[in-house]
Amino acid sequence: MRVMLPFLLLLASSFSAAAADAPPARKTADIRQSGFVYCVNGQINTFNPQKASGGLVVDTLAAQLYDRLLDVDPYTYRLVPELAERWEVLDNGATYRFHLRRDVAFQTTPWFTPGRLLNADDVVFSFNRIINRNSPWHDVNGDSFPYFDSLQFGDTVQSVTKIDNHTVEFRLSRPDASFLWHLATHYASVLSEEYARQLASAGHQEQLDRQPVGTGPFQLSDFHTGQYIRLARHPGYWRGVPLMPQVVVDLGSGGTGRLSKLLTGECDVLAWPAASQLTILRDDPRLRLSLRPGMNIAYLAFNTNKPPLDNPAVRHALALSINNQRLMQSIYYGTAETAASILPRASWAYDGEAQVTEYNPQKSREQLQALGIKNLTLQLWVPTSSQAWNPSPLKTAELLQADLAQVGVRVVIVPVEGRFQEARLMEMNHDLTLAGWATDSNDPDSFFRPLLSCAAINSQTNYAHWCNSEFDNVLQKALLSQQLASRIDAYDQAQTILARELPVLPLASSLRLLAYRYDIKGLVLSPFGNASFAGVERVMEKAKKP
Repeated sequence: MRVMLPFLLLLASSFSAAAADAPPARKTADIRQSGFVYCVNGQINTFNPQKASGGLVVDTLAAQLYDRLLDVDPYTYRLVPELAERWEVLDNGATYRFHLRRDVAFQTTPWFTPGRLLNADDVVFSFNRIINRNSPWHDVNGDSFPYFDSLQFGDTVQSVTKIDNHTVEFRLSRPDASFLWHLATHYASVLSEEYARQLASAGHQEQLDRQPVGTGPFQLSDFHTGQYIRLARHPGYWRGVPLMPQVVVDLGSGGTGRLSKLLTGECDVLAWPAASQLTILRDDPRLRLSLRPGMNIAYLAFNTNKPPLDNPAVRHALALSINNQRLMQSIYYGTAETAASILPRASWAYDGEAQVTEYNPQKSREQLQALGIKNLTLQLWVPTSSQAWNPSPLKTAELLQADLAQVGVRVVIVPVEGRFQEARLMEMNHDLTLAGWATDSNDPDSFFRPLLSCAAINSQTNYAHWCNSEFDNVLQKALLSQQLASRIDAYDQAQTILARELPVLPLASSLRLLAYRYDIKGLVLSPFGNASFAGVERVMEKAKKP
């Protein structure tokens, strides 16, 4: 059974002054001559990754519009310089000093012309807005910075100080071995302080997150809600001029509609194709397919604030009814592995001895009966769009519904859209939610704290509403040491607690998939998220006939 909820309009028509300029019917004809079309299923509620909790802006747009202080190499999984040429770790990990790259230009857009290059003021402004609750910018477009709030970033970072025009220092309240990794995520984008001052003078502060200005390889040109985003090349990009003059991010269709567009050439790139479409993609000589292990996890979250799900024994009994192997066969088609931990196997803190939850419906029925659970009805909230960690959320929900029905539990599926899901989940009326997480950090802290810490409840990323002081203390212990062995020991304890309490049931860790036309070259598929499009080009070759 499904209960359909009304679609929530997430973006005001004033999101971009340029949004209404380009007629949608012309975009494909134009783009074939000067760029490419990137088809993805998603919605936009902000263009500032600092204000997002995942989704299209973090997975795809952030790498085009903005840069960060640090990056993660997609092949070695090591921290590498981006806007910071180099950095120093001081005071046993309680102070971090960054030396900024020179000659980095901000984008020139119809709404802003920069008068200077990037400097320390931009870094101070970008992070002071997050950590300083008294900043006039902190509450603009809401006071939520979901990723950073889940880390208690404002309590951890005592100050962000400009040493000189090209040196910035972060002072922390205590050592944090994960700090650099969090600055390498796409959530940690650097904004223009000069642009912010201009908006403040005009009384239009809200435009900071709606009409973006960054230092990335592409800048916003047009945006039509639910249809497409057009990005134009940033000619002053510090790494060199991007190869393609423009990119269109097509939001117009999902599922088989996006596949049809790829096959007919309306799309050049298809992000996150359904695993069931792989045979078609592999057999078509006009197409190429990239697969890489991903730093992501799909999971089922129990609302631990609602009886009877507040009882770990009930959660364990329900977990026994889930046929995870069938999920692997029916949803992922060999493009994922069954998850035994909230950490993907690629994480350096993954517990190699972790066991996948047993599938035993008879045992599940017996345990539920012993606990006095009868005639139980649960609402399962499910995102409607395909995700990096789950190509078919609604189909997954239907399989879970069937599994739980076998043990006498009725499940009502509630499809929800984008940020609407997050808002309703935080009302704590749901029983279960099908969720997931992907990060562009290889540090396990970027999974544990955003998903399961007490602070993450208020930041709207802890869908289980689970708060465990023992677990939080172990996570803090892991941050105090720069020694990898000590951190691994702490994270082993964390995973033991999660296996015992089971606030979430890990389901799958998925490969990242990308399908594209034969003439598109230079796409980099990263395990941490989609990389910059600056090196993508169209190389005309003689196409093979299908």
